[in-house]
This record gives sequence, structure tokens and C-alpha cells, in this order.
Amino acid sequence: MPTNDGPGRTVVEFPKLPKLPKLPAGGIRIVVIAIVVLIVLSSSVYTIEPEEVGVLVRLGRFSGITDPGLHFKLPLGIDKVFKVAVQRQLKKEFGFRTLEPGVRSQFTTAGLQDESNMLTGDLNAVVVEWVVQYRVVDPYKYLFRVREVEETFRDLSEAVMRKVVGDRTVNEVLTVGRQEIEDLVSQELQVLSDQYETGIRVEQVVLQDVNPPDPVKPSFNEVNQSEQERERMINEAQSEYNKIIPRAEGEARQTVQQAEGYALNRVNRAQGDASRFESMYIEYRKAPEVTRTRIYLETMSKILPQAGRKVILDEELEGVLPLMNLDGTTIQKGGGQ
Repeated sequence: MPTNDGPGRTVVEFPKLPKLPKLPAGGIRIVVIAIVVLIVLSSSVYTIEPEEVGVLVRLGRFSGITDPGLHFKLPLGIDKVFKVAVQRQLKKEFGFRTLEPGVRSQFTTAGLQDESNMLTGDLNAVVVEWVVQYRVVDPYKYLFRVREVEETFRDLSEAVMRKVVGDRTVNEVLTVGRQEIEDLVSQELQVLSDQYETGIRVEQVVLQDVNPPDPVKPSFNEVNQSEQERERMINEAQSEYNKIIPRAEGEARQTVQQAEGYALNRVNRAQGDASRFESMYIEYRKAPEVTRTRIYLETMSKILPQAGRKVILDEELEGVLPLMNLDGTTIQKGGGQ
């Protein structure tokens, strides 16, 4: 508290702190040793998670790889351990970034136009956003063979995508060629990763979104609508063609088959009649009189039943009174036997 110590002077007195107990010389040594032991122990034990492996480096030289679990190493920076996730699938996003994953993930494309703007083989501009999914399969190569391996892998992915997109037309990139582009980028990216010894295995390449740039979207949409209208009209014409032409062909085949059947029937009947006539002629030549009589009798047996009831009288017969026809039959005069 402040006190007045003469004219013009103010003295401030601070409260006195309690004095710490003095440790004996041996106690200080014990505390120092305990602290050193704790530091040594804490730097000698490390844990590897189930999805990781540990890469052990001793005095700056690669020493080995440790599996998940509790392990010991030389303390005080002699051994260093780098943990690498080898069972976890990693991904890199191009042309966009995920701000907040979840049911409704939030994304942003701000400042990433240089990654997504590309030129196709027919000199059209497209905006390509894609994801590369990969795993680390060789921790040693991943850590020691390539400097800045993550940035190198990102550059490789972007270079391969630009190359593949540049070899295709804008319609292929936007529509039918997307699956082919994904497969080809995955294969070529894996080849480059192996050549650079990154220790990375490419799992999958997915095209998230492929669109024309915003300034040309209206014109591009109009072109697409025109092409769709053209395809629709072609499909309708083809459908109408498929309805009319096969039916006409079927009717033509039916008419031809009917004509062929009719011709075959007439030919067969004519041949049969000719064969029957030839057979009758051969028999007629053997016995003309008998044949004529048989033909006459057969003909009369067919005709007379259709003629109705008739009474035939001799023309020279006299004294016979004509009778009224009461049953609808006709009485004729004529010669008879």
C-alpha cells in the first residue's frame, strides 16, 4: 500500500510472499533425474493407429516400417517416426473444394477457375470438376522418393486430365465420353505415379461436373436443344419408316405367296386332269364301244336325277287321253322303247 515518505515522495510497499522451502542438494538431483527420465520415456514410446503404419528413421536414415500398436524407439531425436495412413482412402478435389461435408455438403469454386477451365480438341472451352481417390501403398516411396509428393500428385492429375480432355470433342466431354475419360485418366495417372515412384495407387477418377463456361451457356443450350430436336425428328421418321415399310413388305410377300399357291394349285389340277384324260383315252383305245357306253351311263346317272319326274310316250301311240298334271310333273310325247 502507498505511504508518504517525506515531501514529494510516495513509497509503495508490496506484500511479502511466503518463502519456498529449500530442497536439499540431493532432492534437486532427484527432481532433475525424474524430469529427464520422463522426457526419455515420453520420447521412447509411440503408438500406431490401426489404419496407419510407422516409418522409422534413425539418424536421418530409413530404418524400417512398424505395424499398428505400441512400439519403442531410441529417445532424444535419435529415432523419428512418420505415420502414414495406408488403409484410408484419400481424395483430391479439382475445380472445387468441400467446405463442410455432410448430408448437404457445402462447396466452393471461388478462385479455382484455373484448375477447371480447359480446352477441348475442337477448340471449345469447358469447365471440368473432378475428384481423384487414391491410397498410399508404399510409405517409403511416399515419404522419401519425391519431394512435395502431394503437390506433385496434384500436378500430375491436372496434367493428365487436360491431356485427355484436349484429345476429345466438346460433345464427348459433356455427354457420351465421360466414362471413357475417367478410365483413361485413371490409367495414365497410375502410369505416371509409378514412374515418379510416388508410392500412390489410384483408386478412381470421378468427373463431378462438366459444363460449358457461364458466358457461353445460353448459346450452348440453344445448340443442344436444336440437336435434340433434330434427333427427335429423325427418330420419329425412323419409327414411321419401321411401321410402313415392314408392313408393305409383308403384304407384298403375302400376295406373292398367294399367287404362287394359286399357280401351283392350277398347275396341279391341270396335270391331274390331263393324267385322268390320258388314262381314259388309253382305256378307250382298248375297248371303244364299252368305254362309250360306260361314259354314257355315268353321265346319264348324274343328269337324270336332276331332271325330275318325266313320262315318255311313243309318238305313234293312239287312244291315250292326256291327263291333267296334278303333281307338278310333265307328260311328254316322244319316242321310247
